[in-house]
Amino acid sequence: MSKAKTNMIIKRIVDAAMTVLLLLLMAYQVTGEMAHEWIGMGMTVLVIIHQILNRKWYGALFRGKYNPYRSITTVLNILLIASFALTAFCGMSMSSYAVPFLYGMAPVSFVRQLHLSMSHWAFVLMGLHLGMHIPAMTAGLKLKDRTKAILSCIFTCIGGIGLWLFFRNGIPDYLFFRVPFAFLDYEKAGWLVFLENLLMLSFWTFIGTQTALICRNAAGKAEAKKNPLLPVVAVMASVIIGIALMLVFPSADGQASFGNTDWSVPQAESEQNAEPAGTEEAFRRFSCFYHFYKGKATVSR
Repeated sequence: MSKAKTNMIIKRIVDAAMTVLLLLLMAYQVTGEMAHEWIGMGMTVLVIIHQILNRKWYGALFRGKYNPYRSITTVLNILLIASFALTAFCGMSMSSYAVPFLYGMAPVSFVRQLHLSMSHWAFVLMGLHLGMHIPAMTAGLKLKDRTKAILSCIFTCIGGIGLWLFFRNGIPDYLFFRVPFAFLDYEKAGWLVFLENLLMLSFWTFIGTQTALICRNAAGKAEAKKNPLLPVVAVMASVIIGIALMLVFPSADGQASFGNTDWSVPQAESEQNAEPAGTEEAFRRFSCFYHFYKGKATVSR
């Protein structure tokens, strides 16, 4: 086996391991605080290894021509590295188990919210990053056009569900510093937490894949080009599915999901049986602020 092929296999293994650890990190309510910190340290090590394996990319950063695909992947890579670095710094600054001697490097109240935002930005950017590489990784499969169309429809639907969950779980609030802590459902089954995170990641991976297809198609030869509107239609269909699900299953507080959506009880009946909104919201806020000021990591992922 050639050295180049060996390096490629190692890179794929590291990428797969980083994806698994990312899903574990986003499931804080399943892993707990101690495991979350050590998994974060493992992710930091893998990110460093990933940069070492891709050192040639840094050497060619300001060389050659920049087509749309290279430009987009370069921007994504830089943003992803920055988000990983900030997430790791913030996590170490409030660590209680993995690196407790680094606790307080920066004001905890500040890094806690920054950690919450940067970790979710890393989640989104990681999905886009993976998606941009999928067409090249699957180019050797030699799939028939019919099979590609079926797979595209399947992933379009999966992406739509992921977009729905993305908004239902309030992720945009974390991304744009709208809240200082995360609402985590500790009663939700662990497998369901991982499934929802995987579906949300799939949406951004789908967007990245379609973007890569558009770029590759634009750079291809005239006789090999396909209809450039197909990826655009796929993305629009996925977004429409997500919006339709939000309209069919609205949520007052944005925290509903597969685990707490009752598919059998009519909406009117569920509203009658619900507790007063004020009482539930007061308890939620008290619980979140209690954990926040006690210095626990329930507000971060």
